[in-house]
Amino acid sequence: MNTVTVNELIPDAALQVVSEETFEAWCNEDTRAEYLDGEVIVHSPASFEHETFLPGLASVMKIYVEEKELGVICGSNFQMRLRSGRRRMADLCFISKARLHLAHETFIDGAPDLVIEVVSPESSDRDWHEKYLDYEAAGVREYLIVDFLSWRVAFYRLQSNGLFAPVEEQDGKLHSHCLPGFWFKPEWFWQRPMPKTMEILREIGLFK
Repeated sequence: MNTVTVNELIPDAALQVVSEETFEAWCNEDTRAEYLDGEVIVHSPASFEHETFLPGLASVMKIYVEEKELGVICGSNFQMRLRSGRRRMADLCFISKARLHLAHETFIDGAPDLVIEVVSPESSDRDWHEKYLDYEAAGVREYLIVDFLSWRVAFYRLQSNGLFAPVEEQDGKLHSHCLPGFWFKPEWFWQRPMPKTMEILREIGLFK
């Protein structure tokens, strides 16, 4: 993870922080960066574990969401403007059909319904603590964290008091409210290779 100074964005600038407008103009579709109240965070390349796991999970969720006509699944290059001055990027997120009006060309202006983060060595504190608090404050309905460093999976759901609470497994499954009928099975995540997309979709019951 690298912090970019304002002078790297605007040479000889007298500003002390980068404005959100400057960041939006500078950040293109090939740049994986977040904006945190004037500070720009550029992300390091993803790990092998990260990149081999995410496409499989993304495929499962994308097909399920499309077949059920629930909304859209977005990947790690799509920004979330959680509030003014706070832009994050998630590994995967789900935006329900009822909230697609919040989606702009390069970002969603508000909180997605569901966010998924896969922890890497440089993102552990960010995913477990910083993003947890940001997503909770923004009103993300569900937050799934998959941590291959500690072999942990945690699933949180926003409560009526505006705070996250852990979702407990039921028969080895973590059931989502954002994706009706869909559930995550943590044991999928530790299998190598991960079960095939169609195998998981049949297990969930989408296809026979």
